[in-house]
Amino acid sequence: MDSIPLVHASLGKQELAAVEEVFASDWTAGQGPRGKALEAELARRYSVADAVALSSCAAALHLALLALQVEPGAEVIVADYTFPAPAHAVRYVGATPMFADVRADTGTVDPQAVADLIGPRTAGIIAVDTVGLPADYAELRQLADRHNLFLVEDAACAVGATYQGRPAGSLAPVACLSFHGRKGITSGEGGALLAEDPAIGADVRLRASFGIGSIFDKARVIGLPIPIFTDIGYNYKLSDISAAILQVQLGRIEELLDRRNLVAARYAELLKDEELVTLPHVPADRTHAWQSYLLTLDPGVDRAGVAADLRAQGIGCGHGTWASHLQPAYETDQTCPVSADLSQRQLAIPMHAELSVDQAERVVTALQAALRNNTSSSRRYEGASGSRRTPSAAGQANKGGTA
Repeated sequence: MDSIPLVHASLGKQELAAVEEVFASDWTAGQGPRGKALEAELARRYSVADAVALSSCAAALHLALLALQVEPGAEVIVADYTFPAPAHAVRYVGATPMFADVRADTGTVDPQAVADLIGPRTAGIIAVDTVGLPADYAELRQLADRHNLFLVEDAACAVGATYQGRPAGSLAPVACLSFHGRKGITSGEGGALLAEDPAIGADVRLRASFGIGSIFDKARVIGLPIPIFTDIGYNYKLSDISAAILQVQLGRIEELLDRRNLVAARYAELLKDEELVTLPHVPADRTHAWQSYLLTLDPGVDRAGVAADLRAQGIGCGHGTWASHLQPAYETDQTCPVSADLSQRQLAIPMHAELSVDQAERVVTALQAALRNNTSSSRRYEGASGSRRTPSAAGQANKGGTA
């Protein structure tokens, strides 16, 4: 039987044709004509003053903090339940990440947890659109404005999602996107920074090219302009090859998201009565990009055992994401109990635009068998007797999937 991967990029003939055009041109490196065209399209789509195409979302986060002039010794509040790229970026600039716990139902950063961490050294906040679901930006922007803090949206997973009718990526003054292979649109690797303030975009664009700006532009000036290194920069450029792929992918966002929505709806229908899992919760004021589909398992379920059973049948799965404060790299005394609990109990099942409804049904059939095979006897007895569990803090999500 064919395997069902956890993730799979949706790349085809349109993207290949775009790459062939770049091969036939005189520029394949970064900050060339295709990169500029991509940036213009991103700026239009997100209604921002500037967009900068970059090598990754991690690069965007790093350059954002530099452009925002975060100083060594400052504190930046970061969402805890996520790939720890935001906290890494804070460390890159010599600042201290302060980990904010997350909502039990959505896994997005809890505005009250953010408020509790604000102190005299706090410079700003990095919110995360957790696996494709936007955070609570109305409350977060109020907090940032009240305390004169910057707010950055890590929308790495959320291309195509919305919050109160606005697209993820436009929900904070600075936003960072990812085009990694498992994201909603992809060029294999890549990212972008979106800025309401054109000065932020200009700063980021300069630093992304070693601090000297676009070599492509300088090569077209009559004479021989010699670049001057005015500051320490980085090689964070996105190649024109990748930019060409992303121009095609941008035009396919709605198509690819529709496919993911179809899979998510089928999962929700098939699992709505499954007592051993809690479905993803999507508040009524936002939509999900479904970069991942995370189930929260009952405490009595052996997640590793479920994963082993699924993988033995060729079905991909993953652990969800990380409780960043528990990673040895940070050595912090902070506690984020909701995030810690979610990191132990969530399971990612296959989710991508190439997944068919028939494959989704096969995933659910295998998952339900694996759940029964890897649940403690006491939990099976409770289920048989009709007793329902009392959810822990991280298990209080809406059983039906959406509000």
